[in-house]
Amino acid sequence: MSPFSKLLFLILMVFVSSAIASDDERVSELVSLQSRSKSGLIRLNDQSLARFLTAVKTPRPYSILLFFDAAQLHDKPELRLTELRNEFSIVSSSFLANNNPPNTNKLFFCDIEFKESQLSFSQFGVNALPHIRLIGPNMGLKDSESMDQGDFSRLADSMAEFVESKTNLSVGPIHRPPLFSRNQLVLLTVFILLWIPFLLKKLLAGQTILHDPKVWLAGSVFVYFFSVSGAMHNIIRKMPMFLVDRNDPSKLVFFYQGSGMQLGAEGFAVGFLYTVVGLLLAFMTHGLVRVSNVSVQRVVMIFALLVSFLAVKRVVYLDNWKTGYGIHGFWPSSWN
Repeated sequence: MSPFSKLLFLILMVFVSSAIASDDERVSELVSLQSRSKSGLIRLNDQSLARFLTAVKTPRPYSILLFFDAAQLHDKPELRLTELRNEFSIVSSSFLANNNPPNTNKLFFCDIEFKESQLSFSQFGVNALPHIRLIGPNMGLKDSESMDQGDFSRLADSMAEFVESKTNLSVGPIHRPPLFSRNQLVLLTVFILLWIPFLLKKLLAGQTILHDPKVWLAGSVFVYFFSVSGAMHNIIRKMPMFLVDRNDPSKLVFFYQGSGMQLGAEGFAVGFLYTVVGLLLAFMTHGLVRVSNVSVQRVVMIFALLVSFLAVKRVVYLDNWKTGYGIHGFWPSSWN
């Protein structure tokens, strides 16, 4: 090998080693920032975002999942930024809890705030929140992948699925913080133990609300409404009551057209119509029959049937609008 070739080889080796060292330094710095947060979430700004993304040549040795936040919009409940950021933190802590290095060094969960990082918002082209974006090892700012607005309804679960579908990494089970702390559980247990003797005394004397028929009636109506309104589906799927209109962020969407998702508001609306019909039928079969005046019975029954018909018609219309499936009535063949 000639001296000139040796010199070129040495220069190339120095360049490669410096690049590797630079990448390693950035990974170490990200790990250090990650360890300072309880959930592993890293707060970035315009300067740090440039250091870890735009100033690093592709392919980078890591991906960054970025949550765009704006403190001045936290008071708008329809955006749910505070809740979504908490869910984002849960996904971050679950990823760290379920994985070990080197996998934990391949993906970093970060967030940026609008007032601190207006330039970054402009570079990414973000003009509406909530917004989550994945910047992979070979991606720039413009070609990074954003999470669909409709996927935010399932919170942490949908965020984890987005990560797993776009990377070769597994988030693993979602670990949520306990509902009550240890001290709260101790106080609750002491309170229950102190309250048990008084409860037994009331039960034996028949003086509790459980002995009131009106309470059982109200409970039955609640169970019926809970069953027909899809409330259990909303709880399991963590469905929002409404969404923000993509075309006009100042408007809210209470009814989602399409069979893939059901919002809480539309379930409650249909459940209310079902409950009205059920209560009217219960009144006619158990209350109206006790009225001695036949004319009153007929007027009330006609009114109840008319309201029930309109309610069921509205439910059929909403089902057709949402799913595209039609429901048709058929007359008995002997009537033709």
